Amino acid sequence: MSAAAAGKRGSMGLLSVSAIGIGSMVGAGIFALLGQAAVAAGRDVYASFVIAGVIAFLSGVSYAKLAVRYPSNGGIVEYLGRAFSAPIVARGLSLLYLVTLVVTVAIVAKAFGNYAARLFVSEAPVRLVSNVFAAGVVSLLGVLNLVGDRAVGRAEVLLVAVKLGILALLMAAGLPSIDPDLLGQGQSVGAKAMISSVALTFFAYAGFGMMANAAANVADPARTLPRAIFLAIALVIVLYLSLAVVVLGNLPAETLAKFADTAVAEAARPVLGHFGFVAVSVGALIATASAINATMFSILNLGRALVANDRRSNAFARWVLGSTPGYAAIIAIIIAIIFLFDLNAIANVAGGAFLLAYLAVFAAHWRLIGETGGSRLLILAGAALMIVVLAVLVQQLLETQPSVLWLFCALLGSCAALAWAMQGSRQAG
Repeated sequence: MSAAAAGKRGSMGLLSVSAIGIGSMVGAGIFALLGQAAVAAGRDVYASFVIAGVIAFLSGVSYAKLAVRYPSNGGIVEYLGRAFSAPIVARGLSLLYLVTLVVTVAIVAKAFGNYAARLFVSEAPVRLVSNVFAAGVVSLLGVLNLVGDRAVGRAEVLLVAVKLGILALLMAAGLPSIDPDLLGQGQSVGAKAMISSVALTFFAYAGFGMMANAAANVADPARTLPRAIFLAIALVIVLYLSLAVVVLGNLPAETLAKFADTAVAEAARPVLGHFGFVAVSVGALIATASAINATMFSILNLGRALVANDRRSNAFARWVLGSTPGYAAIIAIIIAIIFLFDLNAIANVAGGAFLLAYLAVFAAHWRLIGETGGSRLLILAGAALMIVVLAVLVQQLLETQPSVLWLFCALLGSCAALAWAMQGSRQAG
């Protein structure tokens, strides 16, 4: 049976697949990072979201072409394995993406913890309480993902519908009360700082790639996947810009800086009072839980695909990437990251790592373009934009947050070391 034929027997349709992408993007982008992005980019945050959206759309074109040609739960793992003849290269890049997803879960879980602590504990919750909430939701949704793709798809449709309804309420109430003077608050941070902030805002879109990981479970992938990817990205671009206007048009700069981690809920206070704060906070909990759910789904599928694509995988690789105990170990690592690092640091690391991983997707698409029928011009445009953003990010971190740059280098080094260890063990066996 061909891969395409197998895909037609899947249980997930356009709505479920789009919900996986929207669920991840919205949870990570608006509720977790809108405040952080606004603080970093100042009045240039709107441009930052637009540029990141353009990059995401160009990357989505490559993802759609590759996903249709090679429908597989492995997603990026499948594409890299087919594009690069050296197994260690494909494995290392695949591990980079997998580790980036692990960090992503930690970021969004920390956002969940921040909203939960403010909603249920106090206006100024201690970090430990927030982290406990974060660890709890990771553990709960980690178990849910062992149930299967049908449960995940149905859960995403429900979660996305609820949170989009709450965000629509906030926008409907907040748009009439926007203060035009607040929209331009903050200084223009300059071209370099704005471009480096694109790594942060691109992270807010990066969840679209997770839709490709469900390809083998999609009904009629050739028709469904491109539509789902483009629909999800287009809706999220509009949503991000609209909510940025509502949030920044209702919050003074000092309030935004104070409550950057929960800025969306704080923006509801001026227009909807305490009820609005509670309603949007509940929406934030649903949104971030939805993003964690979608990302854990991708982690589980990617790990299994890495093992399946390398039939001579050693016992260690099969345990780490393809077993329930290994999946539990990954959850434990996520919880450790939650307690060890702050939101801004790991968000910058994850943004840079996503740029590298998606650059690898462009490279894979370039090598496989004869089979996918894609456009080299679009590949070059997207890759060039990513390289510029990544280069500026590295320079900016070197000047302002060298410790975060070292953390980024440590992540890359760990992926390379693990890929080498798996290669060495395989050859030894």
